[in-house]
Amino acid sequence: MSDGATTIPARKGKAARLSAGQAIKVINTPGSQVVDTWAFVEDDMTEFMSMEHSRAYMNRLTPKTGDTLVTNHRRPILMLVEDTSGEVHDTFIAACDRWRYEGLGVEGFHDSCQDNLHNALQEIGLESAETPSPLNLFMNIPWDMEGKIDWKPPVSEPGGYVVLKALVDCVVVFSSCPQDIIPINGINCTPQDAHFVVTDGAAF
Repeated sequence: MSDGATTIPARKGKAARLSAGQAIKVINTPGSQVVDTWAFVEDDMTEFMSMEHSRAYMNRLTPKTGDTLVTNHRRPILMLVEDTSGEVHDTFIAACDRWRYEGLGVEGFHDSCQDNLHNALQEIGLESAETPSPLNLFMNIPWDMEGKIDWKPPVSEPGGYVVLKALVDCVVVFSSCPQDIIPINGINCTPQDAHFVVTDGAAF
């Protein structure tokens, strides 16, 4: 991994502050790792990147290079400016949580993206009263004409990445999804580290 990269530890979360104009490169280091992604307006944590509002704004179900993601106030917050991962992402599936794992038969504690979001915010002195639906980077949830979905491994190759540009001052949060029951993190169902790099918006 290149110098200056921050690790999103397997099964855990990490947050970063971005100023408007900065960019963040999110790297699917093993190629098989889903990264749940949130963004909050820095000075108002009740305004956050919203998948339902973004789908209407983009006029598509999942973002492609050049698309803008918006907040629950319909304000642009992030733009997807580069994608080498195959452009397969998800905007429909909620962050995994304790109840999801209970439903999958897990007994006792299990790491979750919901917990990772709130723990990562707490690490930088912030909190959110809710868990917005995330942008699930690299998550492969195909659907058919009848509306049925499936759960598939990412299509990204190792080192595939997306670059997101901040359009306002914001806080982004990532979770290296700890799902190890169904194969969204590869056919071996093994969560792994991902990484990110923050720049001033210049080309990587």
